[in-house]
Amino acid sequence: MDLDYFKLIDRIVELNLDEKKIVVEAQVPAAHTIFEGHFPGFPIMPGVLLTEAMAQSSGWLILGVLKFERMPFLAIIKESKMRGFVSPGSVLTIEAKLEHEGSGFAVTKVKARIGKDLKCSAELTFGLTPFPDPSLRVHMDAMANKIGFPLQAITHD
Repeated sequence: MDLDYFKLIDRIVELNLDEKKIVVEAQVPAAHTIFEGHFPGFPIMPGVLLTEAMAQSSGWLILGVLKFERMPFLAIIKESKMRGFVSPGSVLTIEAKLEHEGSGFAVTKVKARIGKDLKCSAELTFGLTPFPDPSLRVHMDAMANKIGFPLQAITHD
């Protein structure tokens, strides 16, 4: 997890395009300046960053299902619930399932856990658009490689 650049997903553990599910891991940094103010003496991962990590996980799932043909952009956060604290050094396991895709939108249900303990959940809606710039597509391909996205799973035959 690289908080300074909002790269919140470390690796894809599983991508099942038939079931429209993804599982990713993200290690919260053991030390970061964000924890100096959130909160002194009791550092915890901000809920907005947990939600962003869930959105990025969902985004990778949507990219896979759509075979990188359109880019998902977070539009709506619904039913987001923080259910426990996430401490520096924790390893998050994030699971997302695509519930709907159509009419230019996609909806996922997402859960973030540490071990078996549920820490956060949400329903997220994304707008889908063609990649707005070729350099973004190049960047996304490079990130896919870095986090272990199985590009062969979406290759056209």
